[in-house]
Parts: sequence; structure tokens; C-alpha cells
Amino acid sequence: MSSSPPDPKDELEGTEQPFVEHLFELRDRLIKAALAVGVMAALLALYPGPSALYDLLAAPLVAYLPKGATLIATSVISPFIVPLKIMFMAAFLLALPVVLYQVWAFVAPGLYSHEKKLVMPLVISSSILFFIGVGFCYFFVFGQVFKFIQGFAPKSITAAPDIEEYLSFVLGMFLAFGLAFEVPVAVILLVRMGVVQVAQLRAWRGYFWVLAAVATALVTPPDAGSMLILLAVVGGLYEVGIVCAHLFVRTTKAPEDDPAEAAKP
Repeated sequence: MSSSPPDPKDELEGTEQPFVEHLFELRDRLIKAALAVGVMAALLALYPGPSALYDLLAAPLVAYLPKGATLIATSVISPFIVPLKIMFMAAFLLALPVVLYQVWAFVAPGLYSHEKKLVMPLVISSSILFFIGVGFCYFFVFGQVFKFIQGFAPKSITAAPDIEEYLSFVLGMFLAFGLAFEVPVAVILLVRMGVVQVAQLRAWRGYFWVLAAVATALVTPPDAGSMLILLAVVGGLYEVGIVCAHLFVRTTKAPEDDPAEAAKP
């Protein structure tokens, strides 16, 4: 007697509900992340306020403008929209640990126990490193950039930067330096996923320094001092990443990957 072919409905039975549950969980995680950003934005709106936040962000540039010069707004609604954008940008940065935690909580059920040991330290360290990169850019790099530009500009030119252009410049610099300080996290992830080995990273050290020199020359002001400082920072973070990757791989190794554990009955 020939058996009838399996019913496609039977093969798919039970798969729809878990998928829908994942969508509901994703929705809930996104709502929680958005609420965290919204709460931070509301607090910043109350104190210090959008205008004060923009003044704080513009302070490194204003300090090097000629006496009496200010930033200008070429659009009618720019004085209203730009401070609001800055407020939400600051709110997202302050809520970043909560946002990253929601991402971790969503993917954690699909991870092995030894992988979960790796994720939470990476979430915390990546947040801290991003904040350090943004702070380094604001407190050090901006001053060097604007000092060089104003010192190089001809005396016949009166600087009057547009506030929207300044915001775009600031966001790009913050993103570049924030991601640059994520080098240790990137190194750890690449090693843990098996893309590269720690020995290979050590062997490629010279190539990395060359690439880092090119990258820092593109994102830093055209003076040797700040470029060398950022190059030293990025290179140092690469070396830290190699050491941390070796430690993380050893401490988060799966039991079946560890010969000593595999030999146990």
C-alpha cells in the first residue's frame, strides 16, 4: 500500500504561533526602548532644555569664533528644529544602555549559556566605550579642529557657521569617534565568532596600524598632533582588544570545545 504524501499543513503546524510570539516580543522590546528615549527626552526638555543643550554643544566652536561672531540659521524653522534634534540625540545617548539591554534580552533566549556570559559584558563595555569616544571628540578633538580652522582662515573672512551644518558635522564626528572606540568590542566578536584567530590579529598588527593611520588622517583635523594622539588611542585599543579577546574566548568556551571538559565523564 502506497503512503500518501505528507500534508503541507501538518509540516507547518505549530510554527506560526512561535513566530507571532517573537513579533510581539520584538514589538514590546521596541516600545520599551522608545519609552526609555522618550523619558530621557522629557527630562532633558525640563532641564536644561533644548536651547541650553544646543549652547552646550556649540560651545567648542563659539569659543574660537571671532569676537562678536555667532552661528546663523538660514532656515526659518531651524532655531526650533535643530535644538529639538539635539535633545533627542542626547536622550538616545543617555538611554543607550537600556536600548542595548532590550536588544540583548530579545536575542538571549536563542543563545547558549556560555554565549550569554559574553553578551552582557559586551553590552556594558560597548556603551562605555561609545560614551568615551563621544567625550574624547567633544572635549579634545573639537577644540583642536576649530582652533586650527580659525587660525588658518584669512583675516578678511568672518566666520558665521550655519546651525544645521554644524549639527551634521557634530553628528558625523560623534559617530566616527564613538565607533572608533568600539575597536576592542569588534576584535572580541570577530575572534569569538571564529572569523579570525588571536594569532592572526597579532600577525596583522602592522597592517592595522597602516589602516588606522589612513582612517585617522581622514577624520581628524589636518595637524599632526591630534592625528598622532588618535592613532595612538585606536592602536592601543586594538592591543587591548587582542588581550581581551584571548581572555573572553577562554572564559566563554563551550564545554564541548574544551578538551579538559570533554574528557570528563
